[in-house]
Amino acid sequence: CAFSTAAQQRSTGDECGPEDPSDEPKHPLSDCALEHKAIKLEEQVRDLTERYRRALADSENVRRRTQKFVEDAKLFGIQSFCRDLVEVADILEKTAESAAGHAEPSDPSPTLKKIYEGLSLLEAKLQSVFAKHGLQKMNPVGGRYDPYEHEIICHVPAEGVPPGTVALVTQDGYKLHGRTIRHALVGVAVEAQE
Repeated sequence: CAFSTAAQQRSTGDECGPEDPSDEPKHPLSDCALEHKAIKLEEQVRDLTERYRRALADSENVRRRTQKFVEDAKLFGIQSFCRDLVEVADILEKTAESAAGHAEPSDPSPTLKKIYEGLSLLEAKLQSVFAKHGLQKMNPVGGRYDPYEHEIICHVPAEGVPPGTVALVTQDGYKLHGRTIRHALVGVAVEAQE
């Protein structure tokens, strides 16, 4: 097959020499052109290296943020459940207070006394379970008003306390791992108007 191609080339008059003129280098690159090309390549390497570093930093930031979201989801995933249980704790507390108020010291009913003791134990156990899972009751009486933790329902004349101090609490507030899940309903002391 190779001989027949060579025979065909000779018969058509195409003669190819042993060296093809296209194989010869046209113009050797000058030193200036090589330096210019090297500078361009170095700039590209710097640019790509910088892009790589930025992409690496971005991916690390995304990884850290995602990890933080997952940790928050683990901590605060029970938040709505805790809100519901807090309402049960309020009812339990009010029931225990009511049972204690109806127990007369002169004629203590043994049944009522046992109910009160049972409710007190149940309330204490519920608060210990809350503490175990990071849910804590806020006790703001005597502290400064904080709009992130308290909701003002009334103003109370400041008698012996500085203005802006929480004077009374009508509903306890709760925090889950330091995050307020229910604001305390409070009365704040204000200066008496003359």
